[in-house]
Amino acid sequence: MENIFSSLINWYMENINYGTVTLLMAIESSFIPFPSEVVVPPAAWKAASGELNIYLVVFFSSLGAIIGALFNYYIAILLGRPLIYKLANTKLLHFLLIDQSSIEKAEGYFLKYGNISTFVGRLIPVIRQLISLPAGFAKMDIKPFLFFTFLGSTIWNIILALLGYFFYLQKDLLEKYYREISYFLLFCGIIFFGYIVFKIFRMEKKKV
Repeated sequence: MENIFSSLINWYMENINYGTVTLLMAIESSFIPFPSEVVVPPAAWKAASGELNIYLVVFFSSLGAIIGALFNYYIAILLGRPLIYKLANTKLLHFLLIDQSSIEKAEGYFLKYGNISTFVGRLIPVIRQLISLPAGFAKMDIKPFLFFTFLGSTIWNIILALLGYFFYLQKDLLEKYYREISYFLLFCGIIFFGYIVFKIFRMEKKKV
């Protein structure tokens, strides 16, 4: 199991580049629950080692976030609020950890704080992926939407990039305790998978 996990990590690290960072961050910023914490820090690690440029890592991370945010924004405009809320009660969106209450939470935040919420919301877990939907419902002007989204995403990505740099500076310590760290990450992966299954089960139970 440890060898398999190690091989997966090595394969992932070898394939991190500006294109994959952009793609994965676009996915993270849309409906799919893919944590940015497993995208930006590893890319920043490679930047610290000289394989990538840290400024470009942050830029392409933010570019991906904008692409994902625009997807949600235009989907909200195209489908409209009633249909989005109807889709939120389907098994597909439940599998993606999205339900009516999560969209209501993001919409309530947008209605309370207005356009600035597309900036602040990018720094808040759960809301950050969905804040573009109520912006689309309200047909927020595209220029401030792009500006606030880019600004909030960039701040978040800088924090994650600094985290990756910090880990690189501690690489000797990380290598010393590689086995323990591998087991810990594997444990976190199992917990995350279990959390997804639990959320899906609870969402489906609420519908009954």
